[in-house]
Amino acid sequence: MAHQTETHGGDRETWDEELMPTAAGRTRRPEPECPVEIALTAVAGRWTTLVLRELMRGPHSFGALRAGLPGVSPKVLTERLSALRDRGLVVQERLPGFPVRTRYTLTPAGKALRPLLVELYRTGAELDRLRG
Repeated sequence: MAHQTETHGGDRETWDEELMPTAAGRTRRPEPECPVEIALTAVAGRWTTLVLRELMRGPHSFGALRAGLPGVSPKVLTERLSALRDRGLVVQERLPGFPVRTRYTLTPAGKALRPLLVELYRTGAELDRLRG
């Protein structure tokens, strides 16, 4: 594995190129521009990964999301969908007709989270196996 040596305040440090391939990830504290922090923020919040998982299958109405995630309260689901929309990961579309229906769809940025969700699942399964 290649390493890069950089000088910071007179100290020589070796960076793991796989973990921190660019300077954006070589922070001393959580910074909003750090790619790891961006990814963690995207999936932050209880139920968020499950809402994303449901939307990975395609657009869903609020009711379909509730049916797919029966344990989530309407309030929490609304909060998660709003946060995902605010993060630019989900678009909300109001459909014509009565009663008003709403459809939620992942944006390209939301779809880009798929490998992260897959790896989180794999890592969680491996950690469970190693503990067990």
